[in-house]
Amino acid sequence: MKIALGVEYDGSEFHGWQFQGDVRSVQELLQQALSRVADHAVTVHCAGRTDCGVHASGQVVHFETDAQRSERSWVLGSNVNLPADISISWAQQVPDSFHARFSAVGRRYRYLILNRRYRSAQWRNRAVWIHQPLDESRMHRAAQALLGNHDFSSYRAMGCQAKHPNRTIYSLDVEREGELISIEVHANAFLHHMVRNIAGVLIAIGKGEQEESWTREVLELRDRTLGGVTAPPQGLYLTKVDYPSEFAIPDPPELGF
Repeated sequence: MKIALGVEYDGSEFHGWQFQGDVRSVQELLQQALSRVADHAVTVHCAGRTDCGVHASGQVVHFETDAQRSERSWVLGSNVNLPADISISWAQQVPDSFHARFSAVGRRYRYLILNRRYRSAQWRNRAVWIHQPLDESRMHRAAQALLGNHDFSSYRAMGCQAKHPNRTIYSLDVEREGELISIEVHANAFLHHMVRNIAGVLIAIGKGEQEESWTREVLELRDRTLGGVTAPPQGLYLTKVDYPSEFAIPDPPELGF
C-alpha cells in the first residue's frame, strides 16, 4: 500500500531535505523512523526538497509498504523515533496513482523577516533579521509585477536543474504584524532559490535601495547574474502543497507567523 504523511520540521540543524549520507538530513531521519515502525526499509519521496536551514510546516511525503499499521500508529510510532525538530502531523492511505511530488498542482511558501533595530535570540533561526526600516506596502506593490506565468530565469539559482524556467505565481502578498514581515507566495511550482531570490529583490525595494519597478525589470532581463541578492534560508517555510481533491490530502495545521 501507499501511505502519505504530513511532516513539519525546523530546518536549522539540517543540511536540507535530501539524504546525503555524511550529514544530517530530514529524509534520512524520517526513513529511519518509518523503517522501525514498518519493520522493513522504507524510502520516502517528498513534495519539495528544501535547502539547508529551510523549514516546513506543510511538507507532504509518501512511501510504500506491506506493513499493516493504523494511521495513528504511523504517526505516533514514527514520532517516538524522530528527533524533536521533526514531527509527523497526519498519515493516510492514498491510491497507487498518488505521488507527493508529481501529483502536486501548487505549492505555498512563506518568507519571514524580523524588522527591528536589534537582533533576536528567539528568532535567530526562524526569520531573517533586517535592521533597516522596511516599507512593506512598497514591497507588496512591487511584488504584484510577478503575478502570472513568466520566465523566471532571473529568479532561479545558477545551478537550477529545472527543465524550463516558466512558472505561474497565483498570489504574492507582503504583510506586517508588529516587527514581523511575511512574504506569502503561491505558485504552481518553484525553481531552485526562486522564493529567496524574490525576497532579496523585495527587501532591497523595501529599504528604498531600488524602485518598485525593479521586480519587473529583473524579471525581463532573464539573467540571474543581473538579479538581486539571494535572501538567507532561515526565513523560508514550505507551508502547504496543493493536490487534486480526489486525493483528500488534509490541510496542514495553521500556525500563524
